[in-house]
Order: sequence, then C-alpha cells, then structure tokens
Amino acid sequence: MPQPKYRKIAVIGYRSVGKSSLTIQFVEGQFVDSYDPTIENTFNKMVSVNGQDFNLQLVDTAGQDEYSIFPQSHSMDIHGYVLVYAVTSMKSFEVVQVLHDKLLDMVGKIQVPTVLVGNKKDLHMERVIKPEEGKKLAHSWGAAFMESSAKENETAVEVFKRIILEMERADGNVPSEDKKCAVM
Repeated sequence: MPQPKYRKIAVIGYRSVGKSSLTIQFVEGQFVDSYDPTIENTFNKMVSVNGQDFNLQLVDTAGQDEYSIFPQSHSMDIHGYVLVYAVTSMKSFEVVQVLHDKLLDMVGKIQVPTVLVGNKKDLHMERVIKPEEGKKLAHSWGAAFMESSAKENETAVEVFKRIILEMERADGNVPSEDKKCAVM
C-alpha cells in the first residue's frame, strides 16, 4: 500500500458563503446551521481517491472581501484551493474573482489547482448566479467547477475529491479528461 500523500487545501471566499459549513460537512458529516464568523480553522481528514490515500489538511479561512490583503499564509505550502461563492449573492461572485487574482499574484503562477464552488444551491428561490456563469468563470481560470449545498453531505465530499484530482493532475499523476490515450 503506498504511503498517504499529504495535501494542504485552502478554502477561500467572501464572508457567509458557507466555507465552514462545506468544510465541516466534509470532515464531520454534519451541517452547522448557526453562523459564527471564522478567524481561521484547520481540519485534518484522511480520504482515499482512486486507491491512493490522502492526508488532507484543510484551512478554513476567514471571509475575505475585495479590500482584504491576501494573507501570505494562504499561499505558502498550499497544494490546492477551493474558492467558494454563494449562488444567492452577486457580491460573493464578484469578490471570488478578485480573490482569485490576488491568489495568483501571491503565488506567482498563472494557474493553481482550483475548484470554484457555487454553494447554497438548495436555496432555489434566492438564486442570482446561474450555473453557466460559474462554469464560464471556472473555465476562464482553467479550474474545475461545481455547485454544492453544504446541507448535503454528498456534494461536500465531491468538492474535496475534485480538488484532490485537480492537484494530482497538476502533479502529472492523473491523465487529463481530454487527453485520453489508447494503445492499439
């Protein structure tokens, strides 16, 4: 059995978009309904993807806005990023774009393993961001895109499995979906 791979993932976004709810749902399998602004929390979880064990360290960050100075700690030793906005908030969608730009400036790369997450998809009546808008933005970044509801455990797990695949792909360990090879 191969050794577990250590991966550090930062969960970043505007305030009250569900970063903590998504993270806690993934780590503990429960939905936290109360809102308590996060300063910063770190969670650890072991997960297996495609037969490989990963020891994940999840950094649940404080809510950022477009004026926040991007903390250097959010770019050091981080292997992948989950950028979260709420499908019910245009402001959070705008802020996530600014945060992505700041992130790239901080790490000094044109692309980093990223999953853009449109959270709160269960709030149908309050939705203001269409799935196509999130998909288009993620595509422009070369990032993966998913919509989720932190209330639903399944989508929370899928978000973190997807960022693992994105990190593995960046490391050259997973064939890209569009670059399949067949031996004849």
